[in-house]
Amino acid sequence: MVVSYDDKRNFYRMMLNSDVTVTIIDDEINSTLVATCRDLSATGMAIEMTHPIEINTNVRVCMDSSGNTIQPLDVKGKVVRVTEETPDNYLIGINIAEID
Repeated sequence: MVVSYDDKRNFYRMMLNSDVTVTIIDDEINSTLVATCRDLSATGMAIEMTHPIEINTNVRVCMDSSGNTIQPLDVKGKVVRVTEETPDNYLIGINIAEID
């Protein structure tokens, strides 16, 4: 049996709607922002926030545990995609480089 995928990804994406803290590693003060994680896979994540982050920016994303369903998450990665969904809503694609 051949499985056809509309989404040609190598890893399964878990759809989420969880608050995350995003730290901009590339700036001198390590700015911290609050965002919403929309989906997560073994190699990347999509977060939603009110303003864009430049492509190639290094970030750290932390998600607290929400009971037994989601384990705490602490990853470092790089912004690889920025999509403006509305003037005050951006979808940020992050490639995960390191999981702590």
